[in-house]
Amino acid sequence: MIADVQKMLGLVARPGWLTGPIFGKELRVSSRRRRNYWLRVAYVFLLTIFVVVVWLSVVDYRGSAAYQQSRMAAAGKRIVSTVVIFQFAATQILAVVMLSTAISDEVYHRTLGLLMTTPINSLQIVMGKVLSKLLQLLVLLGITLPILAIVRILGGVSWGYLLSSFCITLTAVLLAGSVSLLFSIWNRRAYAVITRAMFVLASFYFMLPMAIAALFLVPGLTSFGGRSGAFSHAVQGVLAHINPSYAISHVTEQMLSPGGGGRFSWPIHCLVMLVFSVVVLGSALKVVRQVALRQATGQLDLSENGRKKRRKRGTRSSTAADSSATGRIKRVVGPAVVWKELRAPFISGVDSRNSYIGLAMAILALAFTYWMSARGGSLDESFAHASYGLLFVFMGTMFAVIFSATRITSEKESQTWPLLLATPLSDRDILLGKAVSAFRRCLPIWGLLAVHMVVFTLVGYIHPIATVHLLVLVVWLTCFVTSAGLYFGTRFGRTTSSVVASFALVLGLWVLGPTIAGLLSVFGNSTDPLRSYMWFHPAFQAEVLMSGASGVRNADLPLRSLRYGEEHVVFDLVGKSLRFAGMTKMLLATASVYLAAAAIFFWRARCRLRRSVFR
Repeated sequence: MIADVQKMLGLVARPGWLTGPIFGKELRVSSRRRRNYWLRVAYVFLLTIFVVVVWLSVVDYRGSAAYQQSRMAAAGKRIVSTVVIFQFAATQILAVVMLSTAISDEVYHRTLGLLMTTPINSLQIVMGKVLSKLLQLLVLLGITLPILAIVRILGGVSWGYLLSSFCITLTAVLLAGSVSLLFSIWNRRAYAVITRAMFVLASFYFMLPMAIAALFLVPGLTSFGGRSGAFSHAVQGVLAHINPSYAISHVTEQMLSPGGGGRFSWPIHCLVMLVFSVVVLGSALKVVRQVALRQATGQLDLSENGRKKRRKRGTRSSTAADSSATGRIKRVVGPAVVWKELRAPFISGVDSRNSYIGLAMAILALAFTYWMSARGGSLDESFAHASYGLLFVFMGTMFAVIFSATRITSEKESQTWPLLLATPLSDRDILLGKAVSAFRRCLPIWGLLAVHMVVFTLVGYIHPIATVHLLVLVVWLTCFVTSAGLYFGTRFGRTTSSVVASFALVLGLWVLGPTIAGLLSVFGNSTDPLRSYMWFHPAFQAEVLMSGASGVRNADLPLRSLRYGEEHVVFDLVGKSLRFAGMTKMLLATASVYLAAAAIFFWRARCRLRRSVFR
C-alpha cells in the first residue's frame, strides 16, 4: 500500500511519464523552424494594430487633455476586451492549424509504426504532440499579458476578468487542438483536417445555440406546464457552461456592465471543457494505437469495414481489367488534365460519406436560417439578402483558397508530380486542368448562391441585374484566388505552407489592408483612403450590390432608378449613392485590376512549374 502511494506521488512529482521524449523532440524541432518566430512577429503586429484602432475609436487624440483623461477607463475596458476576444479567436485557429499534421506527418513518413516498437506508448505520442503545440500557443498568450497588465492600470478592469478569460481561452484552445489532432489521424491532407475541424467547432459554437434557440420559437414546445421561463433559464445556463464563445462573451459583458448577466461559473465551464478534451484525446489514443499497430505489422486495415472496402476495390479493379481486356477504353477528349479532373467526383476520399453528411448538415442549417428569416418576416428586406450574399462570398472565397492551394502540392506529396511533368502535356494544360479542378470543387458553394439569386429573383425580392453584377464579382474573385493558389502551390512543396501563404495573401489584402487604410483615414481626418481601398474588397462590393438591388422596394425598379450605397449591413463607406451606370463602371474597373493580377500569378506559376520538382 505504501509502495503504491509512493509510486503515485513519484508520478505526480515527475510528469515526464505523460509526454515521454516526444515532447522534447517536438520542442527542439519547433525551435529550429523560422515560421514559429515569424508567427510571433505577425501576432504582435496584428495585436498592436487592433489595440491602436480601438484606442483611436475611444479616445480622440485631437481632444483636450482633460477629455482624454476622462476616457481612460473606457479605453482600458475596450482595449482589454478587444485583446481578449482577439486572442480567444486567433489562438484557436492557430491550434487547429498547428495540430492539423500532428499525427498525419508520422503516418505519412511511416514513423508511427516504428514508435510503437520503442518503449514510447500511444499516450506519450498524443500528449507529447498536444502539449508541445500548446506550449507554443502559451507563448503567444504570454505576449499579451504585459499589454493587459499595463492597460489595467487605466482602471475598470479586474484581475478576475483577466484570470477567467485566460482560463476560458486556454481550455477552448485545448479542445480545438484535440479535435484537430483527432482528425489528423484519419486525414493525411492538412487542408482536409482544418476544414473538418473548423466545421465541427463552428457547429459546436454556432449551430448548436441556433438549434436550441429554435426550440423557443416553436409554440408549445417549451411550455411545460407554464414553466417555460424556468426551462429557458436552465437551457441558457447549460449552454453557457458548455459553449466557449458564450462563456467568453458572458464574462466580457459582466466586466463591461458589472452586475448584469445570469448565473455563470467560469471554473465549472473550464472543468466541462477539460472533460470534453479528455474524451476527444481518449478517442485519439485508441485510434492512434490501432493505426500504429497496423502500420507496424504491415496490415492495411484490421476491421470488418476495411475488409469490405478492400473487397469492393478488388471487384472494381477486376471489372476495370476485364473492360480494358475487351477493348472498352475510355477516350481522352480535350486537354488530358482537364479531362481527368472533370471525371473526378466533387467530394473524393476514403471518408467521402462523412463529407456528404457534413454538406447535408450545412444545407439543413442554411434552410433553418431561411425558415428563421421567413418567420421573422425579413426575407423581403434588402439587409437579409445582403447578409446571405456576404455569407456565400465568404464561404466561396475560403473554399477557393483551400482547393486552389492544394491542387499542385497534393501531387508533390503523393510523388506523382514528376510523372505528370514527364508527360507531353504543356505547362498551360497542367495549370488549366488544376484551375478547373479547383473551381469545380467550389461549385457547391457558388451553386447555393446561384440558387438563392434565381429563387428570390423569381419570387420578386431581388432585381435581375443583381445576378449579373454578382456573376462579375464571382468571376474575378475566383480567377484571382485560384491563380494565387496555383502560384503558391508551385512555390512550396508542402500543402500546409501553400495554404498558409494563400490565406496570408487574402488576410493581408482584405483584413490588414482596410485596417491600415482606416488608420490613415483617422490621422488624415478624411475617409477617402478607406473608401477608395474598400472598393477593391469583395465583401464590400457584395454588400453594396445586394443592398441596392434587393428587397421588395428595389426589385421592381427600373435600372435608372436603382441607388447603390443608401443602405448598408456592415459597411457605410460609399459616401454619396451611385446609380446603375456608376456601379457597373466601378465593378468592371475593379474586376480588370484583379484579373490583371490573376494573369500575373498564372504567368509566374508557369515560370515556376518545373522548378524544385523533387522538393
